[in-house]
Amino acid sequence: MKRFQQTVAVVTGAGSGIGRATAERLAYEGGKVILVGRTRAKLEETALGINRNSRIPMAEVFAADVTDPEDVRELAVYVTQNYGDLHVLVNNAGGSSHSRILNMSEKEWNYVQDVNLKSVFLVSQALGKIMAEGAKREQRDRAIVNVASLSGHQAGAEIPHYSAAKAAVINFTRSLALELSAYQIRVNSVSPGFVETPLTEQGLQNEKFVRAIQRNTAMKRIGTPKEIANVIVFAASHEATYMTGTDLLVDGGWLIK
Repeated sequence: MKRFQQTVAVVTGAGSGIGRATAERLAYEGGKVILVGRTRAKLEETALGINRNSRIPMAEVFAADVTDPEDVRELAVYVTQNYGDLHVLVNNAGGSSHSRILNMSEKEWNYVQDVNLKSVFLVSQALGKIMAEGAKREQRDRAIVNVASLSGHQAGAEIPHYSAAKAAVINFTRSLALELSAYQIRVNSVSPGFVETPLTEQGLQNEKFVRAIQRNTAMKRIGTPKEIANVIVFAASHEATYMTGTDLLVDGGWLIK
């Protein structure tokens, strides 16, 4: 039996990388997935790939900037009007840049905080209300999974704004788990290590950087989006019904090295 039959899911940052892989896996396992992101073309490409192999459309597109409160409100209205309920939310949208603290502009700091942390707050608040209302009508497993990062567990060179934001996501996840437990909504985070995504694409073109990752990772390689998606989907599934407020570190053994 597919784990996400009769399940409505929202995945932010679903146009590429981990978000795309997560949406694909949720749909493959029977979930109806709403793909959210700023770039409609990328979302439509993801949806096309998912729906091509399905008898009925399992993915649909909602273009939105999840750092914009009005866009997030419109997303909530869309979910309510079209489905009336929500069972899984994956807050995956994110981004970063390289900059040292002494040279960083306030604009650069704010952008990274907004896309990685503010977006998680806005979307969790707006869609969490839908999930809480649904829980009053129907007692069933509901889950929020926030995508944090290895960088939320340790200092990162030239990414202090990103490290700070992702550490905050991990602790925000715990706070949200406490509050939403009253509605039987589980909230966990997943912290990927070094993974082949558009965010890391430029760095992974540097052979010296790649060799350093391989040397300092217990599993001696870089991860794939599908490997992270597998863990996100597990955390969202009924197989993890006694797990909440937890961060799952998926780093190939980087920290133990």
